[in-house]
Amino acid sequence: MRCERFAADPDPVALAARVRALVPSPGSVAAPVAEIVARVRAEGDAALVDLTRRFDTQGAEPPPLRVPAADPGAALAALDPGVRTGLELAIANVRAVAQAGLADPVEVALPQGQRVLLREVPVRRAAVYVPGGRAPYASTVVMGAVTARAAGVPEVCVCAPPGPSGVHPTILAACALCDVDEVYAVGGAQAIAALAYGTRTIPAVDVIVGPGNAYVTEAKRQVFGAVGIDGLAGPSELCVVLEDVRDAPVAALDLLAQAEHGPDSLVVAVAPSATVLDAVAAQLAALAPARPSAHDAPCALVEAPWLDAALAFADALAPEHLELIGAGAEALAPRVRAAGCVFVGASGATAFGDYVAGSNHVLPTGGAARFASGLSPRHFRRRLAEVRIGAAGAAIAPPGAAVARAEGFPVHAESMEARIGENGGP
Repeated sequence: MRCERFAADPDPVALAARVRALVPSPGSVAAPVAEIVARVRAEGDAALVDLTRRFDTQGAEPPPLRVPAADPGAALAALDPGVRTGLELAIANVRAVAQAGLADPVEVALPQGQRVLLREVPVRRAAVYVPGGRAPYASTVVMGAVTARAAGVPEVCVCAPPGPSGVHPTILAACALCDVDEVYAVGGAQAIAALAYGTRTIPAVDVIVGPGNAYVTEAKRQVFGAVGIDGLAGPSELCVVLEDVRDAPVAALDLLAQAEHGPDSLVVAVAPSATVLDAVAAQLAALAPARPSAHDAPCALVEAPWLDAALAFADALAPEHLELIGAGAEALAPRVRAAGCVFVGASGATAFGDYVAGSNHVLPTGGAARFASGLSPRHFRRRLAEVRIGAAGAAIAPPGAAVARAEGFPVHAESMEARIGENGGP
């Protein structure tokens, strides 16, 4: 692991920027993605088949775009019992947390007599993009599909890139467990384009969620507006704030675990003393050789003179995952303002959140936790205002009409004034 030390800095924003610079900005893929999106819009299924052959199946003839309905059930029947138990636990916990995030309708009675009912309605159709690449992300099926179902979405589909033999059976089994309606053997920017605009085989959706590579993320950015998205996810990241050398072994293990996501996954340890950071560095050096799946990710070891400074740095960094280890660090939890998900205590490994804790692992990255939230039922629901004016029209039409005329909209004013008694109102 490539570790770099950072001394205390009174400017946490500048320090966070230097730490983030350890991960070089990827080159733009906007042009090739735009070409793929345009081709899918124009050619539909034919483009999907050709692009799948080119990018996913190593030149072999791709499987059918829509996975046969019987395949997920067959994959579930063959699934390792231990994996099934883990997925079922994840499903139950993610569902419970997602259902707790649903909002009941609220009616607001205003002083003039009108009433505004605020209620949430689910979108009709949603898609979960499940990455392929190095590993089958069955857990992403759980995070997306279970949350969509908890939100009340009636139609949920999954897109996942196929290998030469099709979509990975563990992903298919997870789709069966999560009651997914349709599975499509399509990945990359072409999958996002198909989901946004529709093809003969893949009907368009209202919302696309789920992580992906640079091409997937750029495609989501380009189709946003035609379809809703959860956010623009980048490489995974973890920041651990710890106080004691005795916690260095678990902190180092968690940093290495996050590094499994790839060489661009930023991992950071923050401590109020050089001694603690030395211990973390020593543990990383000792543990890494026996863990080849932990890639050579960039690692920052940041010294903060006190815990408040550590919190200020963490908020400026706005990491996807934030761990707080040690009594003083744990006490900071209620004050955290910018993190995708916060894990409190030495027992709270980020990996629990990736699978079975119940929180969602589709989280804002790249500092987006300053303004964005993790995947929740809200991404699949719209808040709708239902307005009943009634007799209040007589009281609120004159002031409303005055504002309308001031803005240059006289017919707006007429429309409101028509509701007053002498103009045909109630």
